[in-house]
Amino acid sequence: MSQPDGGNPVRVTVWNENVHETRQQPSEIAGWYPDGIHGALAALVAEQVPGAQVRTAVLQDDEHGLSEEVLAGTDVLLWWGHIAHGEVRDDVVERVQRHVLGGMGLLALHSAHYSKLFTRLLGTTGSLAWRNDGEREVVWTIDTAHPIARGVPNPFVIETQEMYGEPFDVPPPGELVFISSFAGGEVFRSGMTWQRGRGRVFYFSPGDQEYPVYLHPHVRTVLGNGVRWAHQPDVERVVPSVSNPQRDWFVP
Repeated sequence: MSQPDGGNPVRVTVWNENVHETRQQPSEIAGWYPDGIHGALAALVAEQVPGAQVRTAVLQDDEHGLSEEVLAGTDVLLWWGHIAHGEVRDDVVERVQRHVLGGMGLLALHSAHYSKLFTRLLGTTGSLAWRNDGEREVVWTIDTAHPIARGVPNPFVIETQEMYGEPFDVPPPGELVFISSFAGGEVFRSGMTWQRGRGRVFYFSPGDQEYPVYLHPHVRTVLGNGVRWAHQPDVERVVPSVSNPQRDWFVP
């Protein structure tokens, strides 16, 4: 497979709060993801996007591992958070937001819907209904022509997963790619995209820490497709400045 931009490899940073692995459920997480969720996602990207340059960062790193230098060298950022959203520094959130507005792609995964970054970019609470009874999830493709859905069966089944349900407090998406239905009868818009400034944002809900969802072959295909979609090698990166952040947000 050729490189996503025809020459230079896509540069991917995988961010994980790394709290369940170190404080909450280390033995359970290690059973599925011995290198943490960030390690599993990094391996997924390396497998699905051959030639990608992948690094990981976690909450406990200096500047949460998301310095200006790291972000400037990132084409696509994957963000996984769950129970430590409030521990993410506001100045780091503002920094990441500027880079998304400047053209960096973002994949917001599972409980990242409540992250400071996601709610700040979308301007809503990100609230939803949920129930964690380890139910069957059926993921249906709505936009079969979308590149994120390429090579994905319609539908595909995740046998055990946390239920996310409507209403989901997000703005109308640019594209609705997937919806999910659950054993309890709920439905959920599980895969959506938005454009923010120059950056592309893809939210994908499957991926609770209690289940091996990131080992599922079709979930892996979706996320690999998502990285390629979010990467825009032909779009010039224009990152808004800290001193005058509005000046450059929507420069054509």
